[in-house]
Amino acid sequence: MCSTANLGVDIGGTFTDVVLEARGAMFSTKVLTTYAAPEEAILDGMTQVCAKAGIAPADLTRIIHGTTLATNALIERRGAKTAFITTEGFRDVIEMRTESRFEQYDLNLTLPLPLIPRADRLVVRERVDAGGNVLIPLDRAEFTALADTLTGYDSVAVGLLHSYLNPTHERLIRDVIAARHPGLSVSISSDVSPQMREYERFNTTCANAYVKPMMQSYLGRLRQRLAGAGADCPVFLMHSGGGIISIDAAAEYPVRLVESGPAGGAIFAADVARRYGLDHVLSFDMGGTTAKICLIRSGTPKTARVFEVARSYRFKKGSGMPISIPVIDMVEIGAGGGSLAHVDALGQIRVGPESAGSEPGPACYGRGGTRPAVTDADLTLGRLDPVNFAGGAIPLDPAASATALMTHVGQALKMDALTAAFGVSEVVDENMANAARVHAVENGEDLAGYTMIAFGGAAPLHAGRLCEKLGIDRLIVPPGAGVGSAIGFLRAPYAFEATRSVYMRIDAFDEGAVRELFAALRDEATDFVRSCDATAPIEADYKVYMRYKGQGWEIPVTLTRDMAETPTAQGYLELFEAEYAALFGRTVAGLPLEITVWAVNATTPVADPAPVTPAPAGPQAQADKRQLFDPAGGAMTTAHDLPRTRLSDGTTIPGPAVITEDETTIILPRFYTATGRADGCIDITRDR
Repeated sequence: MCSTANLGVDIGGTFTDVVLEARGAMFSTKVLTTYAAPEEAILDGMTQVCAKAGIAPADLTRIIHGTTLATNALIERRGAKTAFITTEGFRDVIEMRTESRFEQYDLNLTLPLPLIPRADRLVVRERVDAGGNVLIPLDRAEFTALADTLTGYDSVAVGLLHSYLNPTHERLIRDVIAARHPGLSVSISSDVSPQMREYERFNTTCANAYVKPMMQSYLGRLRQRLAGAGADCPVFLMHSGGGIISIDAAAEYPVRLVESGPAGGAIFAADVARRYGLDHVLSFDMGGTTAKICLIRSGTPKTARVFEVARSYRFKKGSGMPISIPVIDMVEIGAGGGSLAHVDALGQIRVGPESAGSEPGPACYGRGGTRPAVTDADLTLGRLDPVNFAGGAIPLDPAASATALMTHVGQALKMDALTAAFGVSEVVDENMANAARVHAVENGEDLAGYTMIAFGGAAPLHAGRLCEKLGIDRLIVPPGAGVGSAIGFLRAPYAFEATRSVYMRIDAFDEGAVRELFAALRDEATDFVRSCDATAPIEADYKVYMRYKGQGWEIPVTLTRDMAETPTAQGYLELFEAEYAALFGRTVAGLPLEITVWAVNATTPVADPAPVTPAPAGPQAQADKRQLFDPAGGAMTTAHDLPRTRLSDGTTIPGPAVITEDETTIILPRFYTATGRADGCIDITRDR
């Protein structure tokens, strides 16, 4: 038995990625996701990588898992039959949403339907004010009568007004339901998302309740199947904030898993950024269904406390379901290898967000798909080897790709298959480049001077072209890029962030209350981490969300430990003004400051990766030749063709070139040069 053998598993919309680290080496595979029983793909992938490593599943010491199952259940509305209990008068909050119109001039705007239908939203007579004081007590006998009507539901969400300040009534409701209906799943907002703004808090609690029975069943089934296969080791889940939690905590708060896969990718990119000493990084993760873009500063991904899922207007901000939990801040668009292309009524090529997924997959998979996907365009443009795709596990059919492109794009626009493929590729690349530009502007950043780190099965195929469009001069493709998120799981710490909304003005700053609040949050977060690792040292990071009085949203302000344990109003003011000026270019004089949310993130320390010292440029690698479409010339051209293994430390290859491996392919544009590095990364720079 080897000393440690850690398995990372990422279930995506098209592929399930499995990575094993054992005996100082890494073994990986990609298998098609099995929608009906996702654990089947995990067991298949686990068997493959264990065979490659020469170990048995019983030798595994830890399994870390990320999944899109909760996300897909919310998007496809395949959750449990759920009731929502709220304060009298607030039954329709999740349907009324906010006053924001995400399409300002669309007269036929259709708002997304609430997760819980109105008939399943119930009210109780009670009231807590904005200070946490009880104005109308909850009558236990009255609610007991209401609880008796909950037969037929699989899950219940409870969200009462201002319960984040005083959870007494929510806990009483939970206790009554547990007594009357012992098997009924219950989620209360003061546990799931104890933050202000009732729309976001109620919606997050409803989402948690909606997916909780399904996720509890899946995680229990997975643990049982793994044990049956011999892998009777601890199983952990990656959560949206970039840390690892226990399988029991994940089953209780499955809403925290909604962005678990993309979070692993951001952790993977951050690890590479630290190895290379990069302070400004654009993480680009493109898989089979979506593309994710994240800003990483000083080796740390940017975080947020609200994000959206299930956007109904082409992933347009404001058209989705807000989830109020700690999350790595990224923009996600429907652009992946399986994203389908068509021509709209105006004669424009459109790509995504609809995806072919793994069933039936792109046309070239030969699994019944007839519509063209991005993978079909890449194959037609010479970027993919039809014989060695996915290490030869999935043979591709170029003729099927050409037929699909002509039928759905070429004939409508009077162009051949090659031009249609270029059009599809350019549209999806421009969609991703535009998303990166907007994300950078929204965060007060200029992408000039940034380095892109690309991973995911499809990202290295498109990253070079994105760099051309964005004016980025350096691109790094790490080893294992095709399974980057799964590798990120193995790099992530055990972590949990506890948050609480307590309103406080700086001119009424209460140092004692602040110390007590941070101490309580630190204990809460630490207890979650201890459930994963009882002995590891734990570090705590402190943060507050502040704004000027009258503003609608806050900005995060990071605190030192001293600022949490010995807080001062002046210290918080100075930190806020520095952050505000960095984001908006100036401060606002004469307005009082408010703190609305307090947060403590408890995490086990992560060792600094060994820095990479680039070797001087060496000889050019030996390469074969193949035909590759050149966007600059608008035609096929002769390009270098070589396996990634030929790019040893310092060895170079100029573009255009195709650099192949089992799990992905790197397309090197003209006027860029790729250099191998000692750690296996491919370091790509623009020629000067």
